[in-house]
Amino acid sequence: MGFTDLLTDAGLTVLNNWLLTRSYIAGFNASQADVAVFKALKSSPDAAKYPNAARWYKHIASYEDEFPTLTGDASKPYTVYGPDASELTINPAKAPAPEEEDDEDVDLFGSDDDEEEDAEAARVREERLAEYRAKKSAKPKIAAKSVVTMDVKPWDDETDMKALEESVRSIEKDGLLWGASKLVPVGFGIKKLQINLVIEDEKISLDELQEEIAGFEDYVQSSDIAAMQKL
Repeated sequence: MGFTDLLTDAGLTVLNNWLLTRSYIAGFNASQADVAVFKALKSSPDAAKYPNAARWYKHIASYEDEFPTLTGDASKPYTVYGPDASELTINPAKAPAPEEEDDEDVDLFGSDDDEEEDAEAARVREERLAEYRAKKSAKPKIAAKSVVTMDVKPWDDETDMKALEESVRSIEKDGLLWGASKLVPVGFGIKKLQINLVIEDEKISLDELQEEIAGFEDYVQSSDIAAMQKL
């Protein structure tokens, strides 16, 4: 079943109960599962009503700069995570007490009171649906983003790799966020810079970015896109 609604009290209650005995949405470390659910929430859950969810939200927020590099499949929606249908329980305060049915007490035709209650429930449901649709339509469109892993190759083993990375990171653009990096051996004592970045697809051209990186010709021989996936 998974999480199907994180905008209502019922949906937040399911999330809060899920995190009662867990530190993360899935597994034992922060992952793309946490990122997906975190992004589905507009803000931190009310700590008084949903203490477990609020604790988790605050914890995951501390990883925000590392979101692109966390393990897992970033393309999966938040709805694939969460409890199975068999794990959901009815609120015991609202659950009807079990009792034997008495044929004499069964109203086969219903009553006017039942009809009035059904009409009121339908009215409330429609009002809430209308409010939800209004909020959803007013929500700003989320910019399409991609997570990119780029390899930047030096001229030789004498190239100053620290200066090379500083040069690459000196490129600042609206819609560009540099992430974690590491040096990867390629042979003969030469190491390439492998660096992660997040881009807004409409604002950043990877071809133009690579041309700008190639401009650091004292350090950079070439660059390649090693991996790319949509957020």
